[in-house]
Amino acid sequence: MSRPLNDLPLETGQDSSDEHPFTVLLVEDLASVRAALANELRRAGVAEVLEASDADPALRLFKLRRPDMVLLDIRLPGAHDGYWVAQRMRELEPGGWTPIIFLSGLDGDLDVWRGIEAGGDDYLVKPVKPIVLAAKLRAMRRLHAMRRRLVMLSDELHVANQRLNEMVEMDPLTGLVNRRGFDRILHTEILAARREHAPLTLMLCDLDHFKRLNDAAGHVEGDACLREVGRVLREVCVRPRDVASRYGGEEFALILPNTPRAGAMTFARALGGLLRARGIEHPDSPIGPVLTLSGGITTCVPDDTTSAVTMVMRADEALYAAKAQGRNRFFSFEMQMDTIEQRKR
Repeated sequence: MSRPLNDLPLETGQDSSDEHPFTVLLVEDLASVRAALANELRRAGVAEVLEASDADPALRLFKLRRPDMVLLDIRLPGAHDGYWVAQRMRELEPGGWTPIIFLSGLDGDLDVWRGIEAGGDDYLVKPVKPIVLAAKLRAMRRLHAMRRRLVMLSDELHVANQRLNEMVEMDPLTGLVNRRGFDRILHTEILAARREHAPLTLMLCDLDHFKRLNDAAGHVEGDACLREVGRVLREVCVRPRDVASRYGGEEFALILPNTPRAGAMTFARALGGLLRARGIEHPDSPIGPVLTLSGGITTCVPDDTTSAVTMVMRADEALYAAKAQGRNRFFSFEMQMDTIEQRKR
C-alpha cells in the first residue's frame, strides 16, 4: 500500500529552499479522484489547490489565478479534452511557462507524444501513486523556482543595461544626451514620424563667439557656462519625447517630435529669450554683455528619402544662414525667415 505524502521524507515533498507559496490547478472530472489528489497535494505542502471539473472553469481559473502548476486530466466531459485545454493555456501565457502534467489511464507512446505536442511537460498514469506525485511535484517546484530566479536575473540585467546605455549616451559635463544618443534618437524619431505622418523638427544651436568667452574668462568659466546652457535646454524640453543633446563642443541639438514649422519658430524664439534672461556674462562678445546663441531649424514630415544625415545637413545650412544674418537668432529655410523677422510680423 502506498504511504500518504505526510509520511514521506522531506526531500520528496516540499522544497524548503522555495519560500514562494505554491499553487496547483487540479483539473479532474471525477470528484472522488479530485478530492484524493487535492488532499495529497495539500499534505505535500501546496499552499492552495484550485479545482475544476471540466474545460471552461479550468481556463477561467488559469487566466484569473495563474497557478504555479497544472494537473490536467486528458478525458474531460463536454466537447473539449485535456489536450485542447493545454493548448488554450499556452495561448494565454505567451512568453511565460506554467508546468502542465497530464493525468490519464492511458500510457501509450502516442498518448505521451500528443500530450507533449499539446504543451504538456510531463505525464502521470492514473491511479497516481503518492510517492510518484511527490517526486513530480518536487521536480516542477525546482524548475519553477529556477525559472523565477532566471526571470529576476533577466530583469536585473535589463535594468543594468538601461542604466549602462544611459551612461554611455550621456554627456558628463552638461548631463544632456551626447552625440551617440542623438544619432540613435533622431533615427528612431524619423521612423516614428514617418509612420505617424507627423511633423518632426530638428534644431542645431551654436553659442555665439564661445571661443572668445573661453579666451577671455578661461576654460573653467567656459565649462560652467556650458553646464548652465544644458540646464536651460532641459527646462525648455518639457514634453516627454523632446530631447536636448550636446552635439559637440559649444554646439547643441534639439529633437522635437510633433512640432510644426510655426511652433518650431515660436519655440526657438522663447529659447533665445530664456538664455538671454539668464544673463550669463560674456566678457568679449561683440553682440552684447551676455551669452547668446544662433540656431538652424528644419521641419518636415519624413518620407522615404528623409534620413538623419539629410536633416542634420539641412539644419546645419540653416544655422550657417542665421550666423550670416548677424547671429543671436534662429533661421528656418522652410519658413524662409528667422526668429527676429517672425517677431516683427
